[in-house]
Amino acid sequence: MPLMIIPFILYNLAMLGLMGDGGIPALQHDVIVLSMISGAIWSMALGDLFIVVALVVLFFEILKATRTGPGNLINHILSMLVFIAFLVEFLLVRDAATQVFFILLTIALIDVIGGFAVSIRSAGRDVSIGL
Repeated sequence: MPLMIIPFILYNLAMLGLMGDGGIPALQHDVIVLSMISGAIWSMALGDLFIVVALVVLFFEILKATRTGPGNLINHILSMLVFIAFLVEFLLVRDAATQVFFILLTIALIDVIGGFAVSIRSAGRDVSIGL
C-alpha cells in the first residue's frame, strides 16, 4: 500500500469540511501556535502540516523502495496510480488548484521517480555474476 495516499486523503477530507470549515480556507487555519524564546510567535497552518506529513511519508516510501521482493513492483504501480490521482484531481477539481496540493503532487512525483530509481540501484547490487 503506498503511503502517499495518506496526504491525499487528508487533503480531500479537509476540502469536504471534516477538518474545520471545509474548502480552501480550511488550509489557512492554524493547528499549532507556539511562543518562541525570542518572543516571536510561530504558527503552522493545516496546509503546512499536510506538507510536513507528506515529507515524512516520502521518507518511509524511499525506505520501502530499498527492499527487494515480489510485492515491490506492485507497490511501485500503486504509487504511480496515487500520483495519477493527484494529477487528475489537480487538473479537474477547483479546490485542488492550490499551492499546497501542487506541493503534495510534486512529492508524489518524487516518490514515484525516487522509488523506481532506488529499486533499480538496489536490484543492480543484488545481481551477482559467477565466473
